[in-house]
Amino acid sequence: MTTPDSAPAVALEPKTKLSGKILKTTLAGALVDIGQSVPGVIHISQLQQEAVNKVEDVVKEGQTVDVWVRRVKKDRIELTMIEPLGFEWKEIVPDMIVKGKVVRIETYGAFVDFGAERPGLIHVSELTRGYVKTASEIVKEGEEIEAKVLDVDRRKRQIRLSMKALQPEVVEEAKPEREDRKPRSAGSGDKRKPKGKKEEDYQMDVEVSNEPQFTAMQMAWQAALERSKGRGKVRPKSYKSATEEQEKMFNRTLEKRVPTGG
Repeated sequence: MTTPDSAPAVALEPKTKLSGKILKTTLAGALVDIGQSVPGVIHISQLQQEAVNKVEDVVKEGQTVDVWVRRVKKDRIELTMIEPLGFEWKEIVPDMIVKGKVVRIETYGAFVDFGAERPGLIHVSELTRGYVKTASEIVKEGEEIEAKVLDVDRRKRQIRLSMKALQPEVVEEAKPEREDRKPRSAGSGDKRKPKGKKEEDYQMDVEVSNEPQFTAMQMAWQAALERSKGRGKVRPKSYKSATEEQEKMFNRTLEKRVPTGG
C-alpha cells in the first residue's frame, strides 16, 4: 500500500500532509527529507505565519517537522510548514455545504471558521426558520455547525452562509373553511336590504309592505265611493277610512227614507 511518504513525487497532490527531517538550513530556507526521489524545499517565507529573520530561529538540522505539499516540480517538491487553507477563494462557490466552528457571535449574526481565509457570516435571519432576536439564542461560541454557502464576494473577502437553507420548510396546515350561515326562514323578520337595491327603493317597499291589505269587497266598495265623487283614480285608503264612509252613507239613506203608515 502506498502512503503519502512513500508515494511517487508525481502522485503527490497540493495540500498533502507529510512528515520529514531537516537535512540542511540555508539563508533562503531548508532542505527536507520526505522519503521522495527528489528533495523537499521549504522557503523561509513558508516556515511560519509570522516574519522570520533567520531560518535557524525556527528549524534546525535533524529536526522532524510536519509539512504540506505546495507544488511538485521535476527537480524538487516545494513544501510549507504553514497549514494550508481548507478552501481557497476559487474553491468556494454558492450552494456548497461546509462544516465549521462558531468563532464569534454578534447580535446580528455568527462568524464560522470552516477553513477559508476568512470566517463566513451567518446573518441572524439565516440561523433558523422563524423569528430570532439575537444569534446567541441559536448557536454558541465553539459549536460545530453545518451551513450552506449563499454568496462569495472575493473582492471584499466576504462569505455569506446559511443554516436555515439546510432546514426543511415548515408547511402550514390549511385552515378549515367557514361553514356557510344557514339561510333565514321566511317570516323571520329579516329586513336587510337586498344587494344591489337602492336605499330609497328599499325603504318604499318596506313602507308599502307595512300598510294593511284590503279585501276584494273593500276594494270594490272603495271604487264605488270614488266614482260617486267623480274621481277617476282609485287611491288606496286605510280600512278605517272606508268604514267611516260606509257609516255616513248609511245614515244619509235613513234620513231620506219615507216613513210608511202603520
